[in-house]
Amino acid sequence: MNEPKPILIDLPDETATAGLAVKLASAARVGDVLALGGELGTGKTVFARAFIQARAKAPEEVPSPTFTLLQTYDLDGGMVYHFDLYRLNAPEEALELGVEEAFAHGIALIEWPERLGPLLPEGRLGVTFAYAQTADSRRAALSPAGSWPGRLREAGLA
Repeated sequence: MNEPKPILIDLPDETATAGLAVKLASAARVGDVLALGGELGTGKTVFARAFIQARAKAPEEVPSPTFTLLQTYDLDGGMVYHFDLYRLNAPEEALELGVEEAFAHGIALIEWPERLGPLLPEGRLGVTFAYAQTADSRRAALSPAGSWPGRLREAGLA
């Protein structure tokens, strides 16, 4: 079966990246995995912060999990797990971080998802960021699987 083409979204600045995160945060539900890909500096953490803020009822401090590898947020709509797997040496190390619990009982935002290898769920939403024409602009490629195609249509993103 052919995979659908990614949905390309131009993001002229960080505000646009945050806007995309807000739309996806409203469509996300417990059990979802958002695989945030792209080179260093393309907006993965900007996206994750805006996503978490959108789901929080009150302002939430959202540090980058670069050194801790995982930050969790107990929000009204369910737990949000923010993983930064850049420093993982093997996919199995993510099991020690509780990635399976995150997949089953929360919403998982995963920076550097390729580090999970075969542990990365198939029904995920891939959100891959790339540099664009200006220093501040980016392009996001959404690769929906599972129930995401319909939810992206409902959110006006497809």
